[in-house]
Amino acid sequence: MPIPTEPIGSIPRPPELIAALEDKAGGRISAGAFQQIAQRALRDTIRRFEETGSPIVTDGEQTKSSFVTYPLEGLSNLASDGIVIPFEDGHTRQLPKLTAGPFRYGTYASSYVTAAIECTKLPVKQAVISASALSLLYPASGIALYSKDAFLKDLVDEAALDIRKALRAGADTVQIDFTEGRLALKLDPSGELLKNFIALNNQVLDQFSPEERLRIGVHTCPGGDQDATHSAGVDYAGLLPGLFQLQVGRFYVQLSSEKNRARVLSVIREHLLPHHTVFVGVIDPISRVVETPGDVCDRVLEAAEYLPVSQLGTTDDCGFAPFADDTSTSRDIAFEKIRARVLGTAKAAEKLRY
Repeated sequence: MPIPTEPIGSIPRPPELIAALEDKAGGRISAGAFQQIAQRALRDTIRRFEETGSPIVTDGEQTKSSFVTYPLEGLSNLASDGIVIPFEDGHTRQLPKLTAGPFRYGTYASSYVTAAIECTKLPVKQAVISASALSLLYPASGIALYSKDAFLKDLVDEAALDIRKALRAGADTVQIDFTEGRLALKLDPSGELLKNFIALNNQVLDQFSPEERLRIGVHTCPGGDQDATHSAGVDYAGLLPGLFQLQVGRFYVQLSSEKNRARVLSVIREHLLPHHTVFVGVIDPISRVVETPGDVCDRVLEAAEYLPVSQLGTTDDCGFAPFADDTSTSRDIAFEKIRARVLGTAKAAEKLRY
């Protein structure tokens, strides 16, 4: 039986698509012309995924502006001056803020699932953004005639609908991106913000059956953008106990870039439940060094010293380009790393006689 291996999501966009995304945002390209460019990028992405031997593919988030903002595309009740997220190299990303209610998604991830399924016979995985990340859209000053409680109720319903529509569209699995989990401890070392994030996401997950939740996972990492993180300095041990309170069956855990992987694996082992599958990160998207299959194999064998092989999978630490304009990693390098993950995971399964 093979050890499962899955990508996280984003693949660097080709230059033609990056330019087209900018032209689309500026109204300088027709919808039809953009769609042709996007379709070429999508087909090329999935073809190259298939050539790595990956048993499951994604659309590479080719037409998302970012992993976090896709639900906001098409909305008019937003302003540009929302919360600022600083990265450790000094650059920042700024989210928009909500200006009026009610809150509804402008785009659902099911549209990406449908487009990807048309391009492959392999299972398709879909990443969605967490409710906790989108909760940051509500301004501290409040919104007239639209309370935060009303917003959070709408948000939970929309986030659940996003997942449900993706599953109904044919997604094999759905991954909730929760990169703000570790960031929450940086913003609030007391842990209260993290507790609130966990509780909010569990409100979303409560709308699914135990069987459905086995097909839903959560991804955690310290952020990744332009070869920088936003919270790698935060102790992982502060996040992991809360992370495993999320009512999902799958956990995609950044690990390869951790300085003390053994300590992280020990904490995971303490909180692992029988129905959990943990996909450990064996590829570092921020590093430009391409891991070998042997490197990956060694990391899998290390993880197998702490976790049952029957509950072990592999993944990348993060997406390769969570924001559309991130060109810090090339497409070629991204797919070389993915190929190494696939081959190295298979090699480890052979050594473990699994």
